[in-house]
Amino acid sequence: MEFLSYLVSGISLGSIYALIALGYTMVYGIAKMLNFAHGDVIMVGAFMIYTVSTSMGMPVVVGVLASIVICTVLGVVIEKVAYKPLRNASSLAVLITAIGVSYLLQNAALLIFGSDAKSFTSVVTLPTLRLFDGQLIITGETVVTIVISVIIMIALTLFINKTKPGRAMLAVSEDKGAAQLMGVNVNRTISLTFAIGSALAAVAGALLCSAYPTLSPTTGAMPGIKAFTAAVFGGIGSIPGAMIGGILLGVIENLSKGYISTQLSDAIVFSVLIIVLLVKPTGILGKKIREKV
Repeated sequence: MEFLSYLVSGISLGSIYALIALGYTMVYGIAKMLNFAHGDVIMVGAFMIYTVSTSMGMPVVVGVLASIVICTVLGVVIEKVAYKPLRNASSLAVLITAIGVSYLLQNAALLIFGSDAKSFTSVVTLPTLRLFDGQLIITGETVVTIVISVIIMIALTLFINKTKPGRAMLAVSEDKGAAQLMGVNVNRTISLTFAIGSALAAVAGALLCSAYPTLSPTTGAMPGIKAFTAAVFGGIGSIPGAMIGGILLGVIENLSKGYISTQLSDAIVFSVLIIVLLVKPTGILGKKIREKV
């Protein structure tokens, strides 16, 4: 029963990683950019919920909606200001810019909210489930996180494959130049990608801080790195791969904490990633890309 409890908690944590990883994998798959500021967008979204629902005393639903709107706008602004001018620049220039944007968001939050950790009120009101005569306890946050993650992954997959903007994203991911010649608005498509990824980050921030109810300017840093790891683990650029990678990462981390050591859990997670990439460099669902020279 203890194993089952760790497994359920790991799937819940992994679902949060998967939501964050979807943002990474979409941006990389379509724009071929690694947005390392993505984790800090999570933090901004969580602080928006905290401000609206706790400081202003408004309903939690209003806080969540405001968070999604603000994060969506922030994602588009970051893309326009920081990444669009570097679209033809080297990967190193984009990487340094992403790290700069990340520190900018962290320090802005530090100036506005201070360095003290805030107590975050859960946005989930679902009661705790007690199964097998109370031996297995599943929190409402766990149930909601898993359900929302599955729904979002399915909706995102259908959006990409069945809608006109989604097919435009697929075209841009294959070849920006050819897509533009066929009438696809590349700039609008990339902005839409950042908007969707940032909106998912807001949802992930709400679920993350509901499950682990503390909030600080560095809240999104480590989850962001682990979610990027999950995206690489599953095969960056693949939506199902991000979901699988996130859940596997969460399960491995939770089982490591439960049966080995809480201090070594992060090391074990990254060690597993290294082993997987040595065996399959493109990740679990990644595909080899052949480039003609």
